[in-house]
Amino acid sequence: MLDSAVEVMLVTSRETKRWVLPKGNRIKGLSPHAAAAQEAHEEAGVIGSVCPTPLGNYSYRKLLRSGAALLVEVVVFPFAVTAELDDWPERDQRTRRWFPLAAAIEAVEEPDLKILMRSFRASQFTADAQDRSLLGGVRTAWEGLRMFHWFQSLLPKQGGFFSLFEAHAQTLVSGSAALARLLQGDGGMGQHIREIVEREDEADAITRQVLQSVRRTFLTPFDRGAITSLISAMDDAIDEMQKTAGAVSLYEVTEFEQEMRDIAAIIIESTRLLTEALPLLRAIHANSARLHELTGRMVRLEGQSDDIHAAGLKKAFAAYGRSDTLRFIVTREIYNHLEKVVDRLEDVANEIDGLVIDHA
Repeated sequence: MLDSAVEVMLVTSRETKRWVLPKGNRIKGLSPHAAAAQEAHEEAGVIGSVCPTPLGNYSYRKLLRSGAALLVEVVVFPFAVTAELDDWPERDQRTRRWFPLAAAIEAVEEPDLKILMRSFRASQFTADAQDRSLLGGVRTAWEGLRMFHWFQSLLPKQGGFFSLFEAHAQTLVSGSAALARLLQGDGGMGQHIREIVEREDEADAITRQVLQSVRRTFLTPFDRGAITSLISAMDDAIDEMQKTAGAVSLYEVTEFEQEMRDIAAIIIESTRLLTEALPLLRAIHANSARLHELTGRMVRLEGQSDDIHAAGLKKAFAAYGRSDTLRFIVTREIYNHLEKVVDRLEDVANEIDGLVIDHA
C-alpha cells in the first residue's frame, strides 16, 4: 500500500469541478517554478517554498470553449506549504482539500498524473529528491504512455492487437471531429488544426507498436500481412486528415463550402462505424454478419461522398474557375484531401471484409 504520511493538496477545477493540482499557464517575467508558486497562491491560497527542480511531467487533454481537446503538458514542482490563507483570489471559484497520497491518486483523473504521484511515497520521498534515476524512470513511463495511455500495454498475445486497433480508431474519431469543427470556419481554427496534428502523432505511435508487435509476437490472431494492411489503411486515413488541415493552414483558408462540411460529416459517420466494427473482430465468426453490415455501410458512404465531391467541384468551378483560378485550385485541393480520407476509410472497410471472409 502507499504510505499515507504524504499529503497532497488538490483543488477543484472551475468548470468541471474535478480534483486537480493547482496549475496555470506560464507567466511572463517569472521562472517556471515561481509561476507555479503564484498559481498555488491564486488557486489554493497557500504560500511556502517551491523547489526549482521539477518532480516530473504529466499530460492531459484540455477541452477548450472552441470544442478542441488539446494536449497540455504540466510540469510539477515540489511545494512545501508554510501557510494557508483564509482568503485568496479564487476562493469563491474552487474548493481546496488535503488528501492522503493514496486518496489523492484516486481523486485525480489524469492517468499520467496518477503515475507521477505514485513516486511520492513517503518512504521514498527523500531518496527521490536526490536520486534522479527514479525521476528518469517516471519520465520514461510518461513518454511511453502520454500519447496513447487509454489502451492496454502491448503483450505478446492476440489481445494486444485488438486493443491497438481500437485505440487507433479512437484517434480517427477524435481527428474527424476536429476536422468537422475546422471546416465550420468559426473561432479556434488554429486549435483544431493543432489537435488534428496531435491525433495523427498518436496514431503514428500506435501504428509503430502494431508493426513492432507483428515482428515479435509468435501467435497472431490473423495473418501478419492482414494485420499490417489493416493498421496501415487506418493510418492512411488520419494522414489525409492532417493533409487537409495542412492545406487549410498553408493557404489560410477561412471559408468552406457546404459540400466540404457534408464530406466531413460522412467521415465522422464512417469512423463511428469503424469503432463499432473493430471490437467485433475479437469474436469474428460470431459477429461476421454484423461486420458485413457495418463495412457495407462504410462503402456506401464512400459512394455518397464521391457524388458530393463531384457536385462541390462543379459548383466551385462555376464560381471561381474563370474569375479566380487560384481559389479554385485551393478549393479543389481541399476537396481532394477530404475525398481521400473517405477513400482510405473504405480501404479499412475492405480490409475488415477480407478478414471476415478468411476467418469466419
